[in-house]
Amino acid sequence: MSGTTTAAAALRRRAAGAGANRWVVLVVLCVSLLLVALDATVLHVAVPAVTEDLRPGAMELLWIVDVYPLVCASLLILFGTLGDRVGRRRVLLLGYALFGLASALAALARDPQVLILARALLGVGGAMIMPATLSILRQVFPDRRERALAIGIWSAVAAVGAAVGPLLGGFLLEHFWWGSVFLVNIPLMLVSLPVGRLLLPESKGKVEGPWDVVGALTAAAGLFGLVLGVKRLGSGELDGVTALPLLAGATLLTVFVRRQRRRRHPLVDLRMFARPAFSTSVGCIVLAMLALVGLELIAAQYLQLVLGLSPLQTGLRLLPLTVAAMASGLAGARMLRRFGPRAMVCFGFCLTAAAVLTLLAMGGRDNPALLLVGFVLLGFGLETTLFGAYESMLSEAPSEQAGGAAAIGETSYQLGAGIGIALLGSVMNAAYAPGLSNVPGVPASASTAAGHSLGEAYEVAGRLGGSAGESLRRTARDCFVHGLHVTLLVSAGLLLLGAVMALRLPRTMQCDQLPEPAAGVELPAPRDVADSRVSA
Repeated sequence: MSGTTTAAAALRRRAAGAGANRWVVLVVLCVSLLLVALDATVLHVAVPAVTEDLRPGAMELLWIVDVYPLVCASLLILFGTLGDRVGRRRVLLLGYALFGLASALAALARDPQVLILARALLGVGGAMIMPATLSILRQVFPDRRERALAIGIWSAVAAVGAAVGPLLGGFLLEHFWWGSVFLVNIPLMLVSLPVGRLLLPESKGKVEGPWDVVGALTAAAGLFGLVLGVKRLGSGELDGVTALPLLAGATLLTVFVRRQRRRRHPLVDLRMFARPAFSTSVGCIVLAMLALVGLELIAAQYLQLVLGLSPLQTGLRLLPLTVAAMASGLAGARMLRRFGPRAMVCFGFCLTAAAVLTLLAMGGRDNPALLLVGFVLLGFGLETTLFGAYESMLSEAPSEQAGGAAAIGETSYQLGAGIGIALLGSVMNAAYAPGLSNVPGVPASASTAAGHSLGEAYEVAGRLGGSAGESLRRTARDCFVHGLHVTLLVSAGLLLLGAVMALRLPRTMQCDQLPEPAAGVELPAPRDVADSRVSA
């Protein structure tokens, strides 16, 4: 019987990869991911330069940073399920075009409002690209062993993007203006658009019933309101303007869930969440990003504003984190087969928590060895967690629901990222600002302004000058380090909570079932199966 199974699996792999080798398809998808990953991180080292040039207010600066994940998270379900219906490649190529145009608009922005608009359009393009890459990958790699390897390579490329983003951003800021960090997207788009059109296979899910446009818009509006409310909470806004989007978002998402349960052909099959592996994987992705994404932004500020490193030096210091993440992604398939999803994800959470606790030793002085060890452990642990969670989630989802499942995974990623920035930013501000209220010789108005951020504190200190300015500068730096330590402790607690959650994942990686055929892939038919039959 094993011979028949092997022959059938080989046949289905050929069906998934006929016309365009599946590994070539993987390369194109990885370039797509690199496009999005670069934009997600390249802005981090440019925040001080953007602040100096455009002079955004505190809320505008938060919007510049947050609007990309906010819009992207809101629209992932819409475009993921749309791709299942009209074609995933079609949605992906449209995302390329929009991403390139929005990048040009961001690079040429001369005021905060235009930059916020451009970042929002980048979020729309990202929402079109991200679920399409994962759902196409799910289709062209029906065999779980090969899919695990493909996801490992895919996630390693995401780590490359995260690494290259700050490094490339730092290099560009050393030689050009801050808008150049967005121009790097345009050459990638110009290459990806024609290559993707030629090499990527078109694929669709099973089309049954009309597309639920009302449901898609309800989900988008609900997610937007929810993340917007949390973002305002993270900036310290506790008024009715904050409560309204939170309440509206929660209400709309409740309406969306009830609508999907009643429909004969739902936009998203919520029965997937009844599978423990699927729901637990989604929760692990949210917790991992919630605990960690804000730390990267805070770490960039620490390296530049506390240690006084240049943007390029900051990118180089963050490089070990992503090199370790790349190594974990490439080794992930082997680790998953040997240890299983439960042990792998739980170990990843624990290792990442250990790395975060190690970084508690960071202070006002540079310690390169400590940062190297901490960042390496952080990158390896985070990627181990995300790899195991993503692979389990995709493998649990039916093939025809690949776009919806990928959208749920990416929504949880972006939702965790948006909430993480808000939550950890709130924790950071709560620990940082009180220490600046009674600095000797500093007026109350200056102390209040300095409490908004460390960069603003340095500007206020420069205007004050003399001993008062120096005292404010020193106090602000010490308060920032204290806030960083508190934030690290909160992150460690969230990561340990994720390790407990991961205990619900399957103990072993189930690979003995026949892989599913790639539903809806528009490729040439394979050769007759009679040539490959092996007697039992």
